[in-house]
Amino acid sequence: MTHPSVDQENLPQTASLPENIIEAAITWSIRLDYNDPTPETRQSFDQWLHADPLHRLAWQRVDSLNNLRNDCRSLPSRLAFDTLQEVDSRRQSRKLSRRNAMKLLSLAGITIATGWTVREHTPWQRLLADASTVTGEQRVLHLTDGTVVVLNTDSAVSFDLTEAQRLIVLQRGEMHITTGPDSEVSARIGRKRPFRVRTPFGELQALGTRFVVRLDEQHARVSVQEGAVELHPSAGGSSAIVQAGESRRLTGSSILPEADRYFEEDGWVSGVIAGKNIRLADLVAELSRYRPGYIVCDERVADLPISGIFHVKDTDKALQFLAQTQPVSVMYRTRFWVIVGPKSLYR
Repeated sequence: MTHPSVDQENLPQTASLPENIIEAAITWSIRLDYNDPTPETRQSFDQWLHADPLHRLAWQRVDSLNNLRNDCRSLPSRLAFDTLQEVDSRRQSRKLSRRNAMKLLSLAGITIATGWTVREHTPWQRLLADASTVTGEQRVLHLTDGTVVVLNTDSAVSFDLTEAQRLIVLQRGEMHITTGPDSEVSARIGRKRPFRVRTPFGELQALGTRFVVRLDEQHARVSVQEGAVELHPSAGGSSAIVQAGESRRLTGSSILPEADRYFEEDGWVSGVIAGKNIRLADLVAELSRYRPGYIVCDERVADLPISGIFHVKDTDKALQFLAQTQPVSVMYRTRFWVIVGPKSLYR
């Protein structure tokens, strides 16, 4: 979408920005980009934008990260690319704190494209996260309250565990959560702290449960394996409780039923995509999430039903299995560009 322009006159271009202002600007960017903002949302954003010169400066800098989103032919400069790689490397090795990463972003005028090359190297969500994964990586996190969080490929999360609540912010990708008993803190304060998950589209409150949350472009997908989860859209409206065995899509303004996807929502936790009669295009799209570059499915075989178990740790082997067992062929134009199409055309 087109963001509002910012009058740069009299803005303190070299000013250091507080962390809360940077986070607010990022939150507004997500709400405007990934939702269908209402006039009330746009009015609220406009009020925030003009309430403080630092708000306008933060918006200018965060919005610069999105300037090339609609032009994937453009890539960041060598200097920007190297800088981002270095920051991400230091974040991964825990030598750079989340606060200092935000300070670097607040001072740097770095523009990022959304092509796969830059997606593989330092999406800004990873710089601001407490924990993250790169493409093809999965990671298990054990929180102090006993909660276990499994991050899927290319994901980023932040945590806020206080006396008042347990909050996880999913900034990118997908995670599986098994909520902990919170025994130690509950005994000390005399109550169980609420467990919440925040996404760009709204919040979830776990009611003693095991569930998956995945961010897509227009919504958050929530599937519950055990217990229940209460959903609250970010723009208000009715909440809803999702029970075990159910899935829903959470948009900024509504909660929608989720179409049957024919494969297990939490299968990736075990390292597989498993199901019956999976549409080939859907299977290819899932496999593509676990490797650099793209796997493209020719529309002539897109609706072919596929059943089986496909290991996400070796997508080349999964593609080879498809070519051996189905009337399709797999062609590698490059390592990063793979086409799955009719066998008669791609021999």
